[in-house]
Amino acid sequence: MQEGEALSFWKMHGSGNDFIIIDNRRGIFPESGRSQLVAKLCRRATGVGADGLILIEDNPFVDFLWHFYNADGSEAEMCGNGGRCAARFTYLKGIADADMVFQTLAGLIRAQIDRDQVRLEMTEPFGLRKKVKLEFAETCETVDFINSGVPHAVVMVEQGLDLVAVSERGARIRFHQGFAPAGTNVNFVEVVNEQCLLIRTYERGVEDETLACGTGAVAAALLASEKGLVKSPTEVITQAGESLKVYYKKEGQAFKEVFLEGGAVIVYKGVLEPDFYLAIQ
Repeated sequence: MQEGEALSFWKMHGSGNDFIIIDNRRGIFPESGRSQLVAKLCRRATGVGADGLILIEDNPFVDFLWHFYNADGSEAEMCGNGGRCAARFTYLKGIADADMVFQTLAGLIRAQIDRDQVRLEMTEPFGLRKKVKLEFAETCETVDFINSGVPHAVVMVEQGLDLVAVSERGARIRFHQGFAPAGTNVNFVEVVNEQCLLIRTYERGVEDETLACGTGAVAAALLASEKGLVKSPTEVITQAGESLKVYYKKEGQAFKEVFLEGGAVIVYKGVLEPDFYLAIQ
Protein backbone atom coordinates (compact mmCIF):
# COMPACT_ATOMS: atom_id res chain seq x y z
CA MET A 1 0.00 0.00 0.00
CA GLN A 2 1.37 3.40 -0.92
CA GLU A 3 1.76 6.00 1.79
CA GLY A 4 -1.27 8.27 1.95
CA GLU A 5 -3.50 5.90 -0.04
CA ALA A 6 -7.18 5.92 0.97
CA LEU A 7 -8.46 2.56 2.24
CA SER A 8 -11.70 1.33 0.63
CA PHE A 9 -14.32 -0.55 2.63
CA TRP A 10 -17.93 -1.74 2.49
CA LYS A 11 -20.37 -1.38 5.36
CA MET A 12 -22.75 -4.37 5.49
CA HIS A 13 -25.18 -5.92 7.94
CA GLY A 14 -26.74 -9.32 8.47
CA SER A 15 -30.01 -9.17 10.43
CA GLY A 16 -28.87 -5.98 12.16
CA ASN A 17 -25.36 -7.24 13.01
CA ASP A 18 -23.13 -4.73 11.18
CA PHE A 19 -19.59 -5.04 9.82
CA ILE A 20 -16.80 -3.17 8.07
CA ILE A 21 -15.42 -5.37 5.26
CA ILE A 22 -12.09 -4.75 3.55
CA ASP A 23 -10.47 -6.55 0.61
CA ASN A 24 -7.03 -7.16 2.10
CA ARG A 25 -5.61 -9.43 -0.60
CA ARG A 26 -2.84 -6.88 -1.27
CA GLY A 27 -2.06 -6.57 2.43
CA ILE A 28 -3.28 -2.98 2.55
CA PHE A 29 -4.63 -3.06 6.11
CA PRO A 30 -1.89 -2.04 8.57
CA GLU A 31 -0.33 -4.81 10.68
CA SER A 32 1.04 -2.46 13.31
CA GLY A 33 -1.48 -1.54 15.99
CA ARG A 34 -4.17 -3.62 14.28
CA SER A 35 -6.24 -4.33 17.39
CA GLN A 36 -6.35 -0.63 18.35
CA LEU A 37 -7.18 0.39 14.77
CA VAL A 38 -10.07 -2.10 14.56
CA ALA A 39 -11.49 -0.79 17.84
CA LYS A 40 -11.12 2.80 16.58
CA LEU A 41 -12.92 2.04 13.31
CA CYS A 42 -15.74 0.12 15.01
CA ARG A 43 -16.42 2.88 17.57
CA ARG A 44 -19.89 4.31 16.92
CA ALA A 45 -19.42 7.99 17.64
CA THR A 46 -15.97 8.68 16.20
CA GLY A 47 -15.35 5.83 13.72
CA VAL A 48 -17.32 4.06 11.02
CA GLY A 49 -19.22 2.14 13.70
CA ALA A 50 -19.73 -1.62 13.59
CA ASP A 51 -20.04 -4.80 15.63
CA GLY A 52 -16.96 -6.18 13.89
CA LEU A 53 -14.42 -5.84 11.09
CA ILE A 54 -13.61 -8.46 8.43
CA LEU A 55 -10.46 -8.71 6.33
CA ILE A 56 -10.63 -10.82 3.15
CA GLU A 57 -7.32 -12.44 2.18
CA ASP A 58 -5.97 -14.96 -0.34
CA ASN A 59 -5.63 -18.67 0.37
CA PRO A 60 -4.42 -21.08 -2.34
CA PHE A 61 -6.59 -23.97 -1.11
CA VAL A 62 -10.00 -22.25 -0.79
CA ASP A 63 -11.79 -19.25 -2.31
CA PHE A 64 -10.48 -16.94 0.43
CA LEU A 65 -9.65 -16.75 4.10
CA TRP A 66 -10.88 -14.17 6.53
CA HIS A 67 -9.78 -12.54 9.73
CA PHE A 68 -12.74 -11.53 11.87
CA TYR A 69 -12.32 -8.95 14.63
CA ASN A 70 -14.80 -8.00 17.34
CA ALA A 71 -15.54 -4.35 18.00
CA ASP A 72 -12.98 -4.30 20.83
CA GLY A 73 -10.21 -5.40 18.44
CA SER A 74 -10.02 -9.02 19.60
CA GLU A 75 -9.94 -11.71 16.90
CA ALA A 76 -12.77 -14.29 16.97
CA GLU A 77 -13.05 -17.75 15.49
CA MET A 78 -16.33 -17.34 13.65
CA CYS A 79 -19.39 -15.13 13.14
CA GLY A 80 -22.49 -16.36 11.32
CA ASN A 81 -23.88 -12.99 10.29
CA GLY A 82 -20.41 -11.76 9.38
CA GLY A 83 -19.83 -14.93 7.38
CA ARG A 84 -22.91 -14.26 5.26
CA CYS A 85 -21.81 -10.67 4.63
CA ALA A 86 -18.27 -11.78 3.73
CA ALA A 87 -19.64 -14.40 1.34
CA ARG A 88 -21.83 -11.90 -0.50
CA PHE A 89 -19.01 -9.32 -0.56
CA THR A 90 -16.59 -11.77 -2.20
CA TYR A 91 -19.22 -12.92 -4.69
CA LEU A 92 -20.05 -9.38 -5.77
CA LYS A 93 -16.34 -8.49 -5.99
CA GLY A 94 -15.65 -11.52 -8.20
CA ILE A 95 -13.39 -13.14 -5.62
CA ALA A 96 -15.59 -16.24 -5.29
CA ASP A 97 -18.40 -17.97 -7.17
CA ALA A 98 -21.95 -18.39 -5.86
CA ASP A 99 -20.89 -21.69 -4.27
CA MET A 100 -17.78 -21.09 -2.20
CA VAL A 101 -15.58 -22.32 0.63
CA PHE A 102 -13.60 -20.05 2.94
CA GLN A 103 -11.22 -20.52 5.83
CA THR A 104 -11.90 -19.26 9.37
CA LEU A 105 -10.23 -19.95 12.70
CA ALA A 106 -13.18 -22.26 13.42
CA GLY A 107 -12.54 -24.27 10.23
CA LEU A 108 -13.82 -24.34 6.67
CA ILE A 109 -17.17 -22.66 5.96
CA ARG A 110 -19.26 -23.38 2.85
CA ALA A 111 -21.63 -20.74 1.51
CA GLN A 112 -24.22 -20.43 -1.25
CA ILE A 113 -25.44 -17.10 -2.63
CA ASP A 114 -28.99 -16.51 -3.89
CA ARG A 115 -29.35 -12.78 -4.62
CA ASP A 116 -29.15 -11.09 -1.18
CA GLN A 117 -29.74 -14.33 0.70
CA VAL A 118 -26.79 -16.42 1.90
CA ARG A 119 -26.82 -19.96 3.26
CA LEU A 120 -23.82 -21.03 5.35
CA GLU A 121 -22.91 -24.60 6.24
CA MET A 122 -21.54 -24.18 9.76
CA THR A 123 -18.69 -26.08 11.36
CA GLU A 124 -19.84 -29.05 13.43
CA PRO A 125 -20.99 -27.87 16.88
CA PHE A 126 -19.24 -29.32 19.92
CA GLY A 127 -18.93 -29.03 23.69
CA LEU A 128 -22.63 -29.52 24.53
CA ARG A 129 -23.27 -29.02 28.24
CA LYS A 130 -26.76 -29.09 29.72
CA LYS A 131 -28.08 -27.45 32.89
CA VAL A 132 -24.84 -25.72 33.86
CA LYS A 133 -25.40 -24.08 37.24
CA LEU A 134 -23.51 -20.81 37.73
CA GLU A 135 -23.17 -19.43 41.25
CA PHE A 136 -22.91 -15.69 41.88
CA ALA A 137 -22.69 -13.69 45.10
CA GLU A 138 -26.42 -13.10 45.44
CA THR A 139 -28.00 -15.33 42.79
CA CYS A 140 -27.47 -18.21 40.39
CA GLU A 141 -28.18 -18.91 36.72
CA THR A 142 -28.80 -22.21 34.95
CA VAL A 143 -27.67 -22.26 31.33
CA ASP A 144 -27.06 -24.70 28.51
CA PHE A 145 -23.89 -24.41 26.46
CA ILE A 146 -22.59 -25.30 23.00
CA ASN A 147 -19.82 -24.10 20.71
CA SER A 148 -21.39 -23.28 17.33
CA GLY A 149 -18.18 -21.82 15.94
CA VAL A 150 -17.71 -19.68 19.03
CA PRO A 151 -18.86 -20.44 22.61
CA HIS A 152 -22.50 -19.75 23.47
CA ALA A 153 -24.51 -20.02 26.67
CA VAL A 154 -28.30 -20.11 26.30
CA VAL A 155 -30.85 -19.11 28.94
CA MET A 156 -34.46 -20.10 28.24
CA VAL A 157 -37.02 -17.44 29.18
CA GLU A 158 -40.63 -18.57 29.56
CA GLN A 159 -42.08 -15.15 28.71
CA GLY A 160 -41.22 -11.47 28.82
CA LEU A 161 -38.01 -11.59 26.81
CA ASP A 162 -38.29 -7.84 26.29
CA LEU A 163 -37.99 -7.34 30.06
CA VAL A 164 -34.69 -9.21 30.44
CA ALA A 165 -31.73 -7.07 31.54
CA VAL A 166 -29.53 -8.50 28.79
CA SER A 167 -26.49 -6.26 29.33
CA GLU A 168 -26.36 -6.87 33.07
CA ARG A 169 -27.16 -10.60 33.15
CA GLY A 170 -25.22 -11.27 29.96
CA ALA A 171 -22.03 -9.68 31.30
CA ARG A 172 -22.32 -11.63 34.55
CA ILE A 173 -22.56 -14.97 32.73
CA ARG A 174 -20.03 -14.02 30.03
CA PHE A 175 -17.28 -13.45 32.63
CA HIS A 176 -18.16 -16.34 34.98
CA GLN A 177 -15.13 -18.44 35.92
CA GLY A 178 -16.93 -21.51 34.57
CA PHE A 179 -16.24 -20.17 31.06
CA ALA A 180 -12.73 -18.84 31.69
CA PRO A 181 -10.42 -17.97 30.11
CA ALA A 182 -12.17 -17.49 26.75
CA GLY A 183 -15.53 -16.42 28.16
CA THR A 184 -18.80 -16.98 26.31
CA ASN A 185 -21.51 -15.22 24.36
CA VAL A 186 -24.88 -15.28 26.12
CA ASN A 187 -28.32 -15.72 24.53
CA PHE A 188 -31.73 -15.24 26.13
CA VAL A 189 -34.34 -17.22 24.23
CA GLU A 190 -38.14 -17.47 24.25
CA VAL A 191 -40.07 -20.18 22.40
CA VAL A 192 -42.88 -18.93 20.15
CA ASN A 193 -43.85 -22.34 18.77
CA GLU A 194 -42.15 -25.56 17.68
CA GLN A 195 -40.52 -23.82 14.69
CA CYS A 196 -39.88 -20.30 15.95
CA LEU A 197 -37.75 -18.64 18.64
CA LEU A 198 -37.16 -15.09 19.80
CA ILE A 199 -33.60 -14.22 20.80
CA ARG A 200 -31.57 -11.47 22.45
CA THR A 201 -27.79 -11.78 22.60
CA TYR A 202 -24.94 -10.39 24.67
CA GLU A 203 -21.82 -10.63 22.51
CA ARG A 204 -18.33 -11.27 23.80
CA GLY A 205 -15.94 -8.73 22.26
CA VAL A 206 -18.70 -6.15 21.77
CA GLU A 207 -19.45 -6.43 25.51
CA ASP A 208 -23.07 -5.42 25.12
CA GLU A 209 -26.30 -6.56 23.52
CA THR A 210 -26.25 -6.63 19.71
CA LEU A 211 -29.20 -6.61 17.35
CA ALA A 212 -28.38 -10.11 16.09
CA CYS A 213 -25.84 -12.93 16.31
CA GLY A 214 -25.75 -15.71 13.73
CA THR A 215 -23.81 -18.27 15.75
CA GLY A 216 -26.06 -17.37 18.69
CA ALA A 217 -29.15 -18.14 16.59
CA VAL A 218 -27.62 -21.51 15.70
CA ALA A 219 -26.80 -22.27 19.33
CA ALA A 220 -30.30 -21.29 20.45
CA ALA A 221 -31.99 -23.48 17.85
CA LEU A 222 -29.80 -26.50 18.61
CA LEU A 223 -30.17 -26.26 22.38
CA ALA A 224 -33.92 -25.67 22.17
CA SER A 225 -34.12 -28.71 19.89
CA GLU A 226 -32.11 -30.72 22.44
CA LYS A 227 -34.88 -29.91 24.93
CA GLY A 228 -37.56 -31.02 22.45
CA LEU A 229 -38.95 -27.49 22.12
CA VAL A 230 -38.37 -26.89 18.39
CA LYS A 231 -37.80 -28.74 15.13
CA SER A 232 -35.70 -28.08 12.02
CA PRO A 233 -35.87 -25.71 10.26
CA THR A 234 -36.10 -23.27 13.15
CA GLU A 235 -36.85 -19.62 12.52
CA VAL A 236 -35.00 -17.32 14.92
CA ILE A 237 -36.25 -13.75 15.18
CA THR A 238 -33.55 -11.33 16.28
CA GLN A 239 -33.75 -8.17 18.34
CA ALA A 240 -33.61 -6.25 15.03
CA GLY A 241 -36.91 -7.93 14.10
CA GLU A 242 -35.31 -9.83 11.23
CA SER A 243 -35.50 -13.56 10.67
CA LEU A 244 -32.77 -16.19 10.43
CA LYS A 245 -33.35 -19.86 9.59
CA VAL A 246 -31.36 -22.69 11.13
CA TYR A 247 -31.35 -26.15 9.54
CA TYR A 248 -29.88 -29.19 11.29
CA LYS A 249 -30.02 -32.94 11.77
CA LYS A 250 -29.67 -34.76 15.09
CA GLU A 251 -27.61 -37.96 15.10
CA GLY A 252 -27.39 -39.43 18.59
CA GLN A 253 -25.84 -36.77 20.81
CA ALA A 254 -24.42 -34.82 17.86
CA PHE A 255 -25.81 -32.24 15.43
CA LYS A 256 -24.90 -32.63 11.76
CA GLU A 257 -25.48 -30.66 8.56
CA VAL A 258 -26.04 -27.37 10.35
CA PHE A 259 -26.92 -24.44 8.08
CA LEU A 260 -27.64 -20.78 8.78
CA GLU A 261 -29.65 -18.80 6.23
CA GLY A 262 -30.46 -15.11 6.05
CA GLY A 263 -29.89 -11.83 4.28
CA ALA A 264 -26.68 -9.85 3.77
CA VAL A 265 -27.27 -6.17 3.06
CA ILE A 266 -24.88 -3.58 1.61
CA VAL A 267 -25.36 -0.35 3.56
CA TYR A 268 -22.75 1.82 1.83
CA LYS A 269 -19.24 1.87 0.34
CA GLY A 270 -16.60 4.31 1.45
CA VAL A 271 -12.93 5.14 1.96
CA LEU A 272 -10.92 5.70 5.11
CA GLU A 273 -8.71 8.77 5.03
CA PRO A 274 -5.01 8.12 5.82
CA ASP A 275 -4.96 10.83 8.49
CA PHE A 276 -7.56 8.81 10.39
CA TYR A 277 -6.35 5.24 10.11
CA LEU A 278 -2.60 5.94 10.14
CA ALA A 279 -2.85 8.01 13.31
CA ILE A 280 -2.91 4.79 15.34
CA GLN A 281 0.51 3.68 14.05
